[in-house]
Amino acid sequence: MQKPNGTGIGRIIKAARCSMQGFSASWRYESAFRQEATLTLLSIPAAIWLADSVAQFALLLAVWCLVLVVELLNSAIESLTDRVGLERHELSGRAKDMGSAAVFVSLVIVALVWGAALWQKLA
Repeated sequence: MQKPNGTGIGRIIKAARCSMQGFSASWRYESAFRQEATLTLLSIPAAIWLADSVAQFALLLAVWCLVLVVELLNSAIESLTDRVGLERHELSGRAKDMGSAAVFVSLVIVALVWGAALWQKLA
């Protein structure tokens, strides 16, 4: 019996289409995602200058990609929470706050990695 979502290349194409819709919705409706994506792109020249190796360059960009992943998940949590109900509820607020905290932690990781690379470059 065939799976309802298909298999093989058709499944991959459908998954890619859904991913693009997710990126598009995030860009259109989430200003934080737009800001972080812009910072990610703007950090590429700085990473080229700062990195002493290909691995370090990859790490400098990977931490920004981590921020984008966490922001996408945070936005999904916020959207789902709002879909369930717009009235104030302790658990809804807690879920949104935890998502926000996750984004904050990912930004701290960016600051640590970029700070260490800058320290190494300038020392």
